[in-house]
Amino acid sequence: MALRGALSRLFHFSRHFNHTCQQSRAQSVAVLGAPFSKGQKKRGVEHGPKVIRDAGLMERLSNFDFSVHDFGDLNFQHLEEDEPYMDVKFPRTVGAANKKLSGAVRNAVSAGHTLLMLGGDHSLAIGSVSGHAQHCPDLCLIWVDAHADINTPMTSPSGNLHGQPVSFMLKELQDKMPDIPGFSWTKPFLSSRDLVYIGLRDVDPGEYQFLKSLGIQYFTMRDIDRLGIQRVMEVTFDHLLARKQRPIHLSFDIDAFDPSLAPATGTPVNGGLTYREGIYIAEEIHNTGLLSVMDLVEVNPDLGASPEAVEATATLAVDVIASSLGQTREGAHTSMDEIPPGKNDTELRL
Repeated sequence: MALRGALSRLFHFSRHFNHTCQQSRAQSVAVLGAPFSKGQKKRGVEHGPKVIRDAGLMERLSNFDFSVHDFGDLNFQHLEEDEPYMDVKFPRTVGAANKKLSGAVRNAVSAGHTLLMLGGDHSLAIGSVSGHAQHCPDLCLIWVDAHADINTPMTSPSGNLHGQPVSFMLKELQDKMPDIPGFSWTKPFLSSRDLVYIGLRDVDPGEYQFLKSLGIQYFTMRDIDRLGIQRVMEVTFDHLLARKQRPIHLSFDIDAFDPSLAPATGTPVNGGLTYREGIYIAEEIHNTGLLSVMDLVEVNPDLGASPEAVEATATLAVDVIASSLGQTREGAHTSMDEIPPGKNDTELRL
């Protein structure tokens, strides 16, 4: 019954999705690195794109039937004079980086690519999702993370912008957001009903209030324990896609996984996703045929206790990316026009 429901849902998606923003998905994937760390205090996350590539990303993607375009890494500048604003750290630097990223994402999506953005810290989602929304204003957002990242400057305990990106996006929080230097280029563009969180287990008091008061659909790790990951994904798709089939933006923080699996990250929280749960999320999103942009963020090689810990975290990132783009646990294989013949009769007689 569950399989029949999933197949029916997939058929429904393919029939009713407006292809304006999805013309050549699965035919062309673009990879864009965003080596940026000023959304938080810990050094090293700017090296995330490199270690993910070094873990075999491009080789893995070459096994698929789509074309792959590596756009390299964006270059970001740290502004000399960038004083805190309302305890927000590096607002102008983060704002300028996200403005640059936003334009790059918009251009890639408008060119017909499915885009993979490699971070970098999660403040980069401001630019990634906003750039996507400029071309696909009807997108929906799936945020896989230990944290809600929906603080405002007034509710943030740290002032770090990697804990605040969602508040820049939501229309319902517009009156809660001050005019932060560096962000005049962006305006709220997403409704709270178009967002689902998966994997939460470290939510600040102000964030909890926003989740409840705005009626945002979210699944904590306790919900995943209680419902199972299959049901979580069914409810996610029913919530986001039942009214209208539209592009999916997947923003995946590697700290959604348990630290035993992803130790090289800046804000690990015990009790996270298992390998199978994380891969299942990615597989199910791929199966909709609607993935348009994916962020993979917060891999920090400087925080791995050993080279093995860094390699494990980066390899896990590659696995999630590959599963989001079509790798299955039966294996991802290029298509074969025909099965090679067996030995002919002469060879058999010899």
